[in-house]
Amino acid sequence: MKLAVGKWYIRSYEDADVAALVKYANNRKIWLMLTHLFPHPYTEEDARSWLDIVKHQMVETNFAISTADELIGTIGFKLFEGVHCKTAELGYWLGEPYWGQGIMTEAARAMTEYMFTHHNIVRIQACIFESNPGSVRVLEKNGFCYEGRLRKHVWKDEKLQDLLIYGILRHEWEQRNS
Repeated sequence: MKLAVGKWYIRSYEDADVAALVKYANNRKIWLMLTHLFPHPYTEEDARSWLDIVKHQMVETNFAISTADELIGTIGFKLFEGVHCKTAELGYWLGEPYWGQGIMTEAARAMTEYMFTHHNIVRIQACIFESNPGSVRVLEKNGFCYEGRLRKHVWKDEKLQDLLIYGILRHEWEQRNS
């Protein structure tokens, strides 16, 4: 898959992304905003393992955000199962040199559209750490509503913090885009 988003792209991962993954993901500021599954330091072995995982997915749900030349971040979603099968969860990170340029706002908008148009879901959620106001802005600019706070839910870097839950429903997204 390859979607043009302004002057950026959301595309499938490539083997050549290893160096850029290490270059941008090996950043403590990024690590602080992500779950325990995201390692720090982020090594070439971590990048290769990640690419191996995404290559073998039954449904492609994880993508690179890139310039014409290199990966600068990632965006993806998890499709839930069972009684939660109409919900997906959005996740993302962006290399620090690209923060504050509106790139993730555009990428989240494009990925939300992709998720609602390619998957039979009714709701998209995003769970973010309270220490990440940039992500709050990305979600709110895309019509996600604050749904709740799980108090002292996250243990990261020897500190407890709250987890914020944002969501958007298909009909809300359709109204915003009609």
